Amino acid sequence: MGKIEVDEFSGTQTTGHDWGGIKELDTPMPRWWLICFWISVFWTIAYLGVYLAWPLITGETKGFFGYSSTRAEIADTMKAVKASQAKFLTKINSLSLEEIRADKELATFAYAGGKSAFAVNCSQCHGSGASGAPGYPNLNDDNWLWGGSLEDIHTTISHGIRFEQDEDTRVSEMPGFGRDEILNRAQIVQVADFVLSLSKRKHDIDSAKTGAPIYAENCMPCHGSKGQGDREQGAPTLNNFLWLYGSEKADIIRQITTSKHGVMPAWAGRLDEATIKQLTIYVHALGGGE
Repeated sequence: MGKIEVDEFSGTQTTGHDWGGIKELDTPMPRWWLICFWISVFWTIAYLGVYLAWPLITGETKGFFGYSSTRAEIADTMKAVKASQAKFLTKINSLSLEEIRADKELATFAYAGGKSAFAVNCSQCHGSGASGAPGYPNLNDDNWLWGGSLEDIHTTISHGIRFEQDEDTRVSEMPGFGRDEILNRAQIVQVADFVLSLSKRKHDIDSAKTGAPIYAENCMPCHGSKGQGDREQGAPTLNNFLWLYGSEKADIIRQITTSKHGVMPAWAGRLDEATIKQLTIYVHALGGGE
């Protein structure tokens, strides 16, 4: 047995390790740390014994008392939640949208359910706050392509936009005036300037005057003489500052030339009627509902 060496400066026994004259002190762990360590060890052993913990081929260890606070409790909780929701969902299925909104308690429930359904099914396109994005409408304003009443919103959610699998889907089709060789480049630019003039935005005055009769012949039947739009056809309003595909002159020229058309899926068949009604109540309440 080797001689025990004690450090001359600290008076602490060394481990015998020496790295180029640097010696390691054999300092014991603090007592509080050791107490905490052993408490943790005993707690772990007790926990593994009491609760189910170790996976087996066909299940898991059940613990000394067979106690579990996971699947069984979650299943019971979900049953209780569904039971408490059942009376509201039954009423939502049987009542009209106006009747649902008139019932304060039911409207609150429908709003909360619609908000959850929106986060799962709609936020990917319209944004978590329903503020939209280029090509995806903002649902917080009152500029509605197909109308913002409860029934209008319900129809849009149920049947979608240009969704070919649904016979009752909403359909509007703007020609690609350049792509389809209806107008030439100069005429498209002139129409773009006239469209800009409708919302009193910066434009070429002479070009807009030339574009006015071209607009009247090709665009007015859908968008109106003053650019007020037509919800029956899903034709956007052109005399405000709310634009789906961009409001700059280059954006307008591009849309007139090639025309983009978005597609929204029909949610009837994917979601039950109660959920669609709840979505309708939520979207209508965002601020732009009529």
